[in-house]
Amino acid sequence: MEKKSTHILNASSNLLGFSLVIITSLKISKMSPSTHLDEFAGVACLFFAFSCFFSFLAIRTGHEKRGNRFETIADYLFLTALFCIVAAVIIVTVKII
Repeated sequence: MEKKSTHILNASSNLLGFSLVIITSLKISKMSPSTHLDEFAGVACLFFAFSCFFSFLAIRTGHEKRGNRFETIADYLFLTALFCIVAAVIIVTVKII
C-alpha cells in the first residue's frame, strides 16, 4: 500500500491556510454574524489541523501498523474538512445569488 501521509499533510496545511483566510475575511467584512460560514470554516480549520497532526505522526512513527492507523485517521479528518469547505462554498454561492 502506498503511503499517502505526505500528500495529506501538504493538502491539509494548504487548505488550513485557505480556511483561515475565509475566517479572517469574514471578520474584516463584518459578514460573519449574518451567515454560518465562519462556523463551517472554523470546523474545517480544526479538522485540517488535526489531519496535519495525524499525517505528521504517520510519517514520523516507526511502527507500520500505528502509521497506517494514523494515516487512516488523517484521511477521514481531511475528508470531513473538505465537506465543511464545500458547505461553506455552497453558503457563499447561495448568499451571492
